[in-house]
Amino acid sequence: MSSVVSMKALLESGVHFGHRTNKWNPLMRPYIFTERNGIHIIDLQQTVKLLNTAYNLVRDTAAKGGIIMFVGTKRQAQETIAEEAIRCGMPYVTERWLGGMLTNWSTMLVRISELDRLEKMTETGDIHRLTKKEGLLIGRSVKKLQTRLSGVRTLKRVPDLVFIIDTVREHTAVHEANLKGIPVIALVDTNCDPRVVDYAIPSNDDAIRAIKLLCGKIADAVIEGKTMFKDEDQDVVAGAETSQSRPSSSTPRPRMDEESELDDADLLGAATLAKMGGKADEAVEVAKVEEVAKVAEVEVVAEVAEVAETVEETTEEPKTSSDLPETEKVD
Repeated sequence: MSSVVSMKALLESGVHFGHRTNKWNPLMRPYIFTERNGIHIIDLQQTVKLLNTAYNLVRDTAAKGGIIMFVGTKRQAQETIAEEAIRCGMPYVTERWLGGMLTNWSTMLVRISELDRLEKMTETGDIHRLTKKEGLLIGRSVKKLQTRLSGVRTLKRVPDLVFIIDTVREHTAVHEANLKGIPVIALVDTNCDPRVVDYAIPSNDDAIRAIKLLCGKIADAVIEGKTMFKDEDQDVVAGAETSQSRPSSSTPRPRMDEESELDDADLLGAATLAKMGGKADEAVEVAKVEEVAKVAEVEVVAEVAEVAETVEETTEEPKTSSDLPETEKVD
């Protein structure tokens, strides 16, 4: 597997220069290559190896939708941290680390919402309804909150990973991350304690070029992970659309024969039949009455027919002149 950064780029950026030998931390002995002119020289082979490990971790975390917070409040790192964090779309802290930013995140959310409220008040012009002194105080509060919370305004929860430059200066951030169980990736110089860091990258944390190089690689890992995350989402959406467009492979439901005659007992349950018992009896009585009426109607029609036949038989044809008696004949 190819390395994330070449040895030549590390040498040109001055990553190998450590602190003076009288300011070193003995726990950094495994990461020191040699000493030159009273300055420790960092082993760049281990830097390349550990940077690859951190790069893969950041990429996989971003690919799962995780959040990586960039922290660097020293002057050499402020501009670089802000630029790279904005480039990869992650939260950052470049001013003073506020105590409780991780361990008391609910309070941080309250302050962020307060900043949004004050800015909205300024935009809508409601601030002009207040006195001049109140408006000035609100303006100062907005400026202060923007300076401290501008990098974490989009952060809605505790981050999944923290990338720190100079653990000696950012000891509060390291301590809070350890309390919350958040993995820490940090650039550790020869005066740092590597035990408080989960993924240490031995490097010069004072040179602007060194910070820019390594911080840029971490931002590249975030961008690569986000690309993988978007590709996975597109694959999931495409698979869902394909499954919806495919015809259903299940067997069709059997159709009921419309001509077959089924009794109520076959179609209805016992409770329904019990409820319908009274209605069924009424229907039977009505049917019997209708049947009797039909029989009576048939009998009446038959009697009328017999009477008509009898009337026809008894009726005689009109008499002619030959049938009349002689006395009734006209001369």
